[in-house]
Amino acid sequence: MSSLDVSRGVCALVPGLQHWLENALFTVCIVDAASPRTKDSRRILLATEIGHATHRDILINLIDGAPSLIAAANGLPARVAFGLADMGFAFALIAELARPAAVPAVGDSGSVRLMTLAGRVARSDATVLIQGDTGTGKEGMARFLHAQSGRSGHDFIAVNCAALPETMMEAMLFGHRKGSFTGAASASEGLFLAADGGTLFLDEIAELPLALQAKLLRALQEGEVLPVGATHSVPVNVRIIAACNRNLAQECAAGRFREDLYWRLNVMPLELRPLAERRGDISAITAAMLLRHQDDGKAGFVWPTAAALDKLAAHSWPGNARELGNILQRALVLRDGDQIEADDLHLAGAAQMVTPFRATAPIQLPAEPIRLRDVARHSKLEAIRCALRETDGHRAAAARKLGISERTLRYRLAEMRELAAA
Repeated sequence: MSSLDVSRGVCALVPGLQHWLENALFTVCIVDAASPRTKDSRRILLATEIGHATHRDILINLIDGAPSLIAAANGLPARVAFGLADMGFAFALIAELARPAAVPAVGDSGSVRLMTLAGRVARSDATVLIQGDTGTGKEGMARFLHAQSGRSGHDFIAVNCAALPETMMEAMLFGHRKGSFTGAASASEGLFLAADGGTLFLDEIAELPLALQAKLLRALQEGEVLPVGATHSVPVNVRIIAACNRNLAQECAAGRFREDLYWRLNVMPLELRPLAERRGDISAITAAMLLRHQDDGKAGFVWPTAAALDKLAAHSWPGNARELGNILQRALVLRDGDQIEADDLHLAGAAQMVTPFRATAPIQLPAEPIRLRDVARHSKLEAIRCALRETDGHRAAAARKLGISERTLRYRLAEMRELAAA
């Protein structure tokens, strides 16, 4: 997806780097450090080749001591020093330093095949349906599709359908006219028109009510929207990318999602696998997150040890990349040494830290009298506690296990907190 020059000296010193970079979606060109270069080219050079480097390049140095990263600053390139024990993570770190912002962090061969397919899909104007568990990177994939498309010069508008107020969904999506409802003091163009010429990303599409699904279907079929309070439709040129953490085919079978809308969205389906099924991505995502949390190494970059990476690779990741980000942030705060050790990764207690209401006292039924509706309510809340316990605090998985939406689960969790505080 992106071109990267690597000097012959680097290839001779660390021959495995080229393979890692190619597996991270780079097109690698082997060059002489002193060879002419294009204006925007980026090179990976040896520290001894600094005389041929620009501020865009990355210098590497193979050492015996502790690994380090010095971020690019004051016209100097970024410098990465590491030994054999830290080589695996160093490769991931170098790839992340060079990775364009719109390209997701990948290092797994299966993810590379998916991203290659996504690159082909992006060049079309077809509607895309991205499915995968919460935290697998659906919005990152949507942004990649937009960046690689002919619409990249226009806006990318992302909206979480589960977060839209149900009474305002239609007006927020399709716009409204002044005075069309109580509180409409001025007109609004809506999200479809805001994304005109670009891409509209509809996350958690299964949360749309059935009535609004019918209006969305018409907007997709006719290429026009009818704002609330308007009498004439407005043409709109927008590419739709929808995402869902539930199986939409099963939602259709259960009567919760329109089958005609499903087929209209499912033109180009992309399935994102759970993080546990793409172990090669863990180092890449870890490098990306540590760079983000540590301001690109400007305050002294903290490296994970090889043992810590092995522990991360062995984890089941029910919360996917979001859980990984939480664990890395906690490790940065709670670590004892200069590096993130395996013992700094508190994986066993992660679920408890994610669901704060577990620390509260159990909800007790009142002694007397016991009303039937109270028993039913407490039974529901106890079922939710059990589902969260069995899924290690993963809310999307718990909601599926209970047969309810994540929105309904959030309401029930709020009720639990109110009961615990009473």
